[in-house]
Amino acid sequence: MEAIEQIDIRDAARRIAGAVRRTPLLALEVGAVGVEHPLLAKLDLLQPTGSFKVRGALALLTGVAVPPAGVVAASGGNFGLAVAWAAERLGIPAEIVVPATTPPDKLAPFAAFAATLRVVDGYYADALAVADDLVASTGALHAHAYDQPEVVAGQGTAALEVLEDAPVETIVVACGGGGLLAGTIAAVADRARVVAVETAGTATLHAALDAGRPVDIEVGGLAASSLGAARIGTLAWAARDGIARSIVVSDDDVRAAQRFLWAGVRLVAEPGGATALAALTSGAYQPAPDERVAVLVCGANTDPGSVRELRRVHARPPPRGRSGRPPTGV
Repeated sequence: MEAIEQIDIRDAARRIAGAVRRTPLLALEVGAVGVEHPLLAKLDLLQPTGSFKVRGALALLTGVAVPPAGVVAASGGNFGLAVAWAAERLGIPAEIVVPATTPPDKLAPFAAFAATLRVVDGYYADALAVADDLVASTGALHAHAYDQPEVVAGQGTAALEVLEDAPVETIVVACGGGGLLAGTIAAVADRARVVAVETAGTATLHAALDAGRPVDIEVGGLAASSLGAARIGTLAWAARDGIARSIVVSDDDVRAAQRFLWAGVRLVAEPGGATALAALTSGAYQPAPDERVAVLVCGANTDPGSVRELRRVHARPPPRGRSGRPPTGV
């Protein structure tokens, strides 16, 4: 936990104040999104570029010295958009490397920014390798999507706002590489429990906990473009003692959560953005009767047509182990 304890969330909050939005913490009544428990939803899908990642991108570029060559970032889409937005705001040259598997809905918005976009074959890990080479050859700053202290500090400002706006006992967050998870743990310290949620195709934390160390996974599934790191980040792994529960949900669980958000509050969330909520709508996480729970709805970059219709979901999900994982594993 030492590495996380040294991350200054409040300093990051001061640097990005007035640029990123202080997004609403929406009170959802029982049944509003298919959960028989009142919830608070932190709507960070309302940030510029449609995800919480503008927090980390701006916190990085205002927190370190940026060389004349500018900044290079690898991304599945959302972090790249965030870096392009922050770099343009600050007048910094930027090059964003994305894999060809990035959905069109995440590629199209790059046209609004001056950043150079480079599309490479493969997945996020392949884009990261190209970004590493560019940094080595140009001397640019490497903006890492989830494993850089300044980025993690910026992502943690979402949880800091939650705690400032309402007394909560539990914050539920999605985990890919773990930047948002690590930032949330750093922000809450001992003031709330943190529940990490992954999809079966992006379960880096699950794999690391099973192995006792970070390991590479094969990435796939519905949320791969936003949660598709091949390995849990070192900062998130260092903070693992701050995780109260680790939960894995299915792609069907995520689709249902997306549709519940649309049907109940007319919010369009991308799969990664709805993953945390899926732990609750699926029943994988069942709060205690009086537990005050906040869930981060963290991304909106998807085709709105994909979430219009709410389908019937099982009222009683399959049983899960004490960790929140399916008893047979993922």
